[in-house]
Amino acid sequence: MNVVFRSSPVTDPFTYESIGSSWDQDRVTRPSGYPFYHYLQTEQGYGKVETAAGTYILRKDEGILIAPFIRHSYDKSGDVWRVKFATFTGTAERSIPQIMGNRQVIPVSAGQGAQIARLIDDCLALYSVRPLDGKQISVNCYAVLVSIADTTHTNSPADEPLYQNYVLPVIKEIERDYSLPLTIADLSRQVFITPQYLTRLFRRYLNCSAYEYLTSFRLSKAKELLITSPRLGIQDIARHTGFTDSSHFIAVFKKAVGTTPLEFRRMN
Repeated sequence: MNVVFRSSPVTDPFTYESIGSSWDQDRVTRPSGYPFYHYLQTEQGYGKVETAAGTYILRKDEGILIAPFIRHSYDKSGDVWRVKFATFTGTAERSIPQIMGNRQVIPVSAGQGAQIARLIDDCLALYSVRPLDGKQISVNCYAVLVSIADTTHTNSPADEPLYQNYVLPVIKEIERDYSLPLTIADLSRQVFITPQYLTRLFRRYLNCSAYEYLTSFRLSKAKELLITSPRLGIQDIARHTGFTDSSHFIAVFKKAVGTTPLEFRRMN
């Protein structure tokens, strides 16, 4: 087992919060998700990962990236499940969602996973050398992120006209105006289709409805504010993230995350 946890201040654009290999993975349940982008890949045996986006079986060299604060759990499916893992941070951490195409969960094939495994092993070797070469570790970290992003692009619907004409403009509108009182009817009118058809397209390309995407995006922004703006009240956070009132915000948050906003703030 070779595991490293960050112990120095973040000064490079991309670096690892933690990274490891040959880790004997037991059951993990995270109803509030994890605060960093988190990558998991099978070395030996296989395991099952359950997320809001679906259930994934990870066999040898297959991996999965999970975005921050996305509810998930995983466990071994046999006698042993040995994994590599990495969690990502850095001064440019806010750019990771764009690198990953704003997907919440990204499965990685065995072929791509083999390349990522080599990069992780290379980085663990860098950590064994003193003094640490932070810049080279940052380059390695970025290479891992790009390798995962290449998987995203391989399976991306971005070149399909239906996605380009209807789904992508709505995603951009949500990301720009999530704090406004948007409705699915409003969003569908902007691309001249019915709400029902917009929802079908979202399910086809993103495995969620348009409403679920809007709500998930608002909740991710609310989680960010809960952690980064500790003096901001719950009512203000609700207003800043497009919820009609604090009671509605609290109810939606607890249903999705499993805790109230205040409990989530205390936990993080």
